[in-house]
Amino acid sequence: MFLSQIRLENGARALVAREGEAAWIVPGVTTTTEAANAAIAARRSLKEEVMSRGKGEAVDLAATLAAGRVLLPVDHADPAHLHLTGTGLTHLGSAATRNSMHAKTDPDTLTDSMKMFRMGVEGGKPDAGRIGVQPEWFYKGNGYNAVAPGAALVSPGCALDAGEEPEVAGLYLIGADGTPFRLGWALANEFSDHVTERGNYLWLAHSKLRPASYGPEMLLGDLPADIQGSSRILRDGKVIWEKPFLSGEANMSHSIANLEHHHFKYDIFRQPGDVHVHFFGTATLSFADGISATQGDVWQISAPGFGLALENPLDQQPAETGPFAVTSL
Repeated sequence: MFLSQIRLENGARALVAREGEAAWIVPGVTTTTEAANAAIAARRSLKEEVMSRGKGEAVDLAATLAAGRVLLPVDHADPAHLHLTGTGLTHLGSAATRNSMHAKTDPDTLTDSMKMFRMGVEGGKPDAGRIGVQPEWFYKGNGYNAVAPGAALVSPGCALDAGEEPEVAGLYLIGADGTPFRLGWALANEFSDHVTERGNYLWLAHSKLRPASYGPEMLLGDLPADIQGSSRILRDGKVIWEKPFLSGEANMSHSIANLEHHHFKYDIFRQPGDVHVHFFGTATLSFADGISATQGDVWQISAPGFGLALENPLDQQPAETGPFAVTSL
């Protein structure tokens, strides 16, 4: 089953469920978090909660997406209480690109990226009941940086590059007692600035403070072990770059459980009512192939079993012309 959030033609919000080709409005709730809180209270799965409510009016989800009325599959009424975070160097093959970006002059000396990757390969999938090695972790911002499917990813004037990262994201809601509940999974574009990152590894934090998009649909249940998707860049309607991307634990150096532990082990990320969107990493970047996206280019990320493709155009802001001024009171 898939869930998505939409705006109806009258502007009201609605929660939509889909199985196969049939999509319908979920009666009695208007948001994913409403349904999730009801499921938590009833001590049942989100799918069971949705099915218990019956089926409302049918929805043509593809047409709704084309009309620009599909929202993020989960959001928060207060964007400051939605957290965008992620982990890197988590996928087999992901070290090659990062290693070339951060290469040292001595070929016999491992870069920090390669050291981190090897740590994951050796200790990222611990036995049950054990804690594995912690991954690279980064912060992308809050809900103000979360961009709906179809909307533009804005590259700020300070950016040196505008590059996609095709990934799978885990979507979570923190329960009233501080328990993290995984709602489901979504395709994601973890938009980043790879030129800034390449300039100095310690600028990774700056390179990640960019908007991101996920959806259009949220997959409920278990994450497939072997995800084989496709990442494309379209320019004037034509594909100028395309490459497969792999995800799922069969293609990862860390287990999902290990990555989740090392995020939610911090009390600050277990605050009741907060929503978390956590990006699990990728090994595929157009930047690694020398591609530079330009104004109006469209990123398209798709994968079998994840519903409708995620598409976002690029909006590049004018380059900054001077320092940002802070006003003293």
